[in-house]
Amino acid sequence: MGNAHSPPTDPRFMPAARAFTQKELDDLESLFESLAAQSNSNGLYISPNVFQIYLGLKGPLAERLFNLVTQHRKDHQLTYEDLVIAKGTYEKGAKDEIEEFIYQLLDVNGDHKVGRADLESVHMMMFDNVFHGNVSEPGSSSHQDIMGVFLKAATFSLFDNKSAENFMSFEDFRNWCLLIPSARKFLGSLLMPPDPGRAGRQVPHLVHMENIDSKMLLLRREYAWHIGGALSQQELEEWRLLYHSAFNGLSFNTFLGCISNGEGPKVLIIKDREGYIYGGYASQPWERHGDFYGNMKSFLFQLYPKASIFKPTGASANIQWASFFLFSSIPNGIGFGGSVNHFGLFISAGFDHGHTYACTTFGNPCLSKANQIYPEVIECWVVIRNVKQERRDAAIGTVLDRFKEDRHMLNMVGLANSTE
Repeated sequence: MGNAHSPPTDPRFMPAARAFTQKELDDLESLFESLAAQSNSNGLYISPNVFQIYLGLKGPLAERLFNLVTQHRKDHQLTYEDLVIAKGTYEKGAKDEIEEFIYQLLDVNGDHKVGRADLESVHMMMFDNVFHGNVSEPGSSSHQDIMGVFLKAATFSLFDNKSAENFMSFEDFRNWCLLIPSARKFLGSLLMPPDPGRAGRQVPHLVHMENIDSKMLLLRREYAWHIGGALSQQELEEWRLLYHSAFNGLSFNTFLGCISNGEGPKVLIIKDREGYIYGGYASQPWERHGDFYGNMKSFLFQLYPKASIFKPTGASANIQWASFFLFSSIPNGIGFGGSVNHFGLFISAGFDHGHTYACTTFGNPCLSKANQIYPEVIECWVVIRNVKQERRDAAIGTVLDRFKEDRHMLNMVGLANSTE
């Protein structure tokens, strides 16, 4: 009302406002008025507490976000101008502007440097928000214990002589976003209202036989969240266990029989004798071929002792490998990337050995401690796609394009721009 219609005092307001449609601005003004009323501010501003409750955030990251949106005024008053400018930059801005905003957001200590303590605080907040602080249910781990594998994906290349500490550069941050896409999705959707379907918050429902002890599974819920960061929302509803070597036997033929019972992309996870855990997402079925095949939806990943995602770089079309020929001169087994006898990841048809090399297909390093690997545990999950949703999207473009009014509202809260 009063504040929303007052003449703008910040020169950035008008350029930011022009990024929105009139319907979006009307919706944004209605949102502001509602939250300002809850703040008991006579419609003038939104208080920090109401803002954080609305977004479902708390802790240092929530405080940092409020400070950024209010341009560090320290008056605890978020105005309509603040909201339009922040959302115009954070959701409608150029890629560099959005990334710069998120990079500043990571500086939860507010000392103009992104250090390890900052990133640790952000990770803890993400886990608490995504998993609701619940570490007792099957498939969950101690957030404190598992957080270390995600922190190892980060590089801190800047050194500060005064504090004798290393900090994350902007390029370090960009690389971290590529390796941990779920974190990038989460941080890129913070100005949206709380919703289980918000980008970066979806965790697939992991389904397995009741007689299987979930503590023996390699795929923890935090790992599923991590892998899911590279997938679409339609692939994050349910993942079903098809094969586990401890229950089905470490047999390639049994593996092929088990995975034939599930249609859809497969998530292959390996734990080797060195204790390293890694694997690959196969977008195409493992069917016998005499050469590489597949598409750019497949990728490799690390889970332990470091978590990282490695998507195709476009440098090579050598995506998937599946060869089961008797008396063949080519490697029999399944693999990803690289070249024959020098794969990014390969498991022999004997299921007793394999290898992993750095490859340009995915830009990955060696996924284990050494190039030669000896599997100890192998498990495979099938991704149950939301077929109805996919068909609907294929027929009409996207749901957002069909329902224009819904699109305006989703843009207003940031969803439409967070589908990467």
